[in-house]
Amino acid sequence: MNPQLVSMIVSHLKTQGLFDQFRRDCLADVDTKPAYLNLKQRVDNFVSNHLSNHTWSPHLNKNQLRNNIRQLVLQSGMLEQGVDRIVAQVVDPKINHIFRPQVERVVREFLSPGSCSEEPLAPLPPVEPRPDSSIPEPGTEQSYPVCISHAGYVCFFAFCHPDFVYGKR
Repeated sequence: MNPQLVSMIVSHLKTQGLFDQFRRDCLADVDTKPAYLNLKQRVDNFVSNHLSNHTWSPHLNKNQLRNNIRQLVLQSGMLEQGVDRIVAQVVDPKINHIFRPQVERVVREFLSPGSCSEEPLAPLPPVEPRPDSSIPEPGTEQSYPVCISHAGYVCFFAFCHPDFVYGKR
């Protein structure tokens, strides 16, 4: 997939407000899920245990203590595991039924403006990514299923991972 095309599609998805809508939908559900509640409880307990080892005094450097706790929480690995579980409970159930169809619709509209109907389209079958050189340029009908499917996955991956830059590891 052409990195410039992916970048243009991601920008288009952002200007359509799709990523913001996905974030709002996910954030609305997150605080009711067991993975979030479990992570919150684990972090609260971790912080409470750490603070129980310190005696409060007016001379206590609260900023240093807060930064120290933040570093310890990050180093513990509990956030990474907890966030993975939260994503599994909040994002994963929405991928195929909510996010993917919307991303595919916007990608289709981007690749072929004016030719998309309002009818729901049948989902595209999973497509193996092909090397850049084997993907025809947009404008040929045969290129759309490959481009839409691959670009949709790349765009969705970019949504889930805000630091994602296509083509870099």
